[in-house]
Amino acid sequence: MSEVSTRAWTRPYDWAEVVIGVVAALSPLWLSADTSTVWTMVVLGALIAIDGLVSLAAPGAVYGEGIQIVLGALLFIAPWVMGYTELNGASWTSWVGGALTIIAGAAAMPEASAAHRMAGQH
Repeated sequence: MSEVSTRAWTRPYDWAEVVIGVVAALSPLWLSADTSTVWTMVVLGALIAIDGLVSLAAPGAVYGEGIQIVLGALLFIAPWVMGYTELNGASWTSWVGGALTIIAGAAAMPEASAAHRMAGQH
């Protein structure tokens, strides 16, 4: 891997996770949602964005990408678990946002692992 992977605030997959989280957290502002849907979207979106920021700040923290994958899976299944599949906008935001978060987390895993190995070579 190149040196870019060890520099903080430079990894595009982590930036994507931050954007996905912010969109999910703010989506109840423009989508129809009930109270449980709003809280689900806000909490999971905020956690995704925060973990993306942590991954950006600490590029060698491999656990952050694993957490992203879990959070993405939770966002993806949220419409069924929380019962808001009838709210099309919120459901599709959860499904697409969750899938993109899983993909971004999985794609960032090799780069995070390489950064972790490079950081340990001091």
